[in-house]
Amino acid sequence: MKYSVVIPVYNTVGPLAELVSRLDAVFDDMRVEHEVIMVDDGSPNPETWRTLAELASDHPRLRAIRLSRNFGQQPATLCGIAESSGDYVITMDDDLQHSPEDIPLLAAEGDHDVVIAQFSGKKHSLGKRIASRLKGYFDTLLIGKPAHIRLSPFRMINRATVDGMLSIRSANPFIPALMFYVTKDVVGVPIAHQARAEGRSNYTLGKMLKVFNNLIIGNSSFLLRVIGYFGITIATISMLYALWILVQQIVHPSFAPGWPSVIVSVLFVGGLLLFSVGIIGEYLIRIISGVEARPSYVVRERIDG
Repeated sequence: MKYSVVIPVYNTVGPLAELVSRLDAVFDDMRVEHEVIMVDDGSPNPETWRTLAELASDHPRLRAIRLSRNFGQQPATLCGIAESSGDYVITMDDDLQHSPEDIPLLAAEGDHDVVIAQFSGKKHSLGKRIASRLKGYFDTLLIGKPAHIRLSPFRMINRATVDGMLSIRSANPFIPALMFYVTKDVVGVPIAHQARAEGRSNYTLGKMLKVFNNLIIGNSSFLLRVIGYFGITIATISMLYALWILVQQIVHPSFAPGWPSVIVSVLFVGGLLLFSVGIIGEYLIRIISGVEARPSYVVRERIDG
């Protein structure tokens, strides 16, 4: 039995050595083989890669990978998953908010395809918790997440599911969407959430919106369906309104629609068309990226322990 631990890293320095040491201790206690894959997601801080390179030189079970630029947490995580060779792949953050000592709790549910940590008392700001709840609703609606499961980047995935996920080619990967496409055998394990060991979260509002955009457009046809249903609704209302105008014209020959209603109708339909074109344009961008076969990440260098 072998475990692969995948950790995307961005600008983190201080906690990395402690994280590697604690991971080694946990798997030594479990008496299983393991590897650690840390992916530097184009960190602007040069100390991050320097630290990873030193750790990889000193730890034979650590592999450090550096991406050519900042691609985002999802592509960086997928890069590490693609490099893994374990029977189970564990993904976790680099800031010690996910405790390595909780890995045996995930491993205890190894008969399931995916095991996700369910955090209690998250050490996040109120705004981020609200955004997380809202995104959780859309995760259920768009990608089939079970309603009772809360997503987190601390999870364990078995090799069969990993292979299925890697067979899906996407320029805008979203790990949960790949997981739930491959399997529905997903369970949650209650785990305590720890405070950050260093600095502040790199997940700014802009990055959260980018992830949400990737979810709603890059991994579902939700908006196209909304536009379709909305268009049918507006067309139906317009036909009924036109019928009403016709009846009024027959009953009251002097009746004439007012300019306000005409202008409002024109502006509304024009706005709907522009909105529809914008959404279709976003999908076309995704299609073009797929046709061009753009990779979701590019590796600059590797250092094997």
